[in-house]
Amino acid sequence: VQLQASGGGLVQPGGSLRLSCATSGFSLYHFSIGWFRQAPGKERDLVAAIRWNDALTYYADSVKGRFTLSRDNAKNTVYLQMDSLRPEDTAVYFCAAKEDRAGWSTISNRDSYNYWGQGTQVTVSS
Repeated sequence: VQLQASGGGLVQPGGSLRLSCATSGFSLYHFSIGWFRQAPGKERDLVAAIRWNDALTYYADSVKGRFTLSRDNAKNTVYLQMDSLRPEDTAVYFCAAKEDRAGWSTISNRDSYNYWGQGTQVTVSS
């Protein structure tokens, strides 16, 4: 099982980035994919998540209207389009996979995720 996050970088405030989470080694049909972020000295928090089988989504209030999830079924990849980026979006971003049998109500609980990818750094600065 592998999750590979990519697409981070340095961007000016107001700019955009698209993160990718490429998965392999398991079927996504009974999983949800979450994007978490962790800034220095802070907790790792859920930013957005998508349930693969019906595309149900969750967005944290801090990113609603600015971040958008999408998926490519053929590539088993989830994308996080990040627009109108702010300095407070600066963090290491991680993607993770969670089995759906634990229920959607646990989507924000990072301990409920089974597999994690490595992080990708996003820095928003002028």
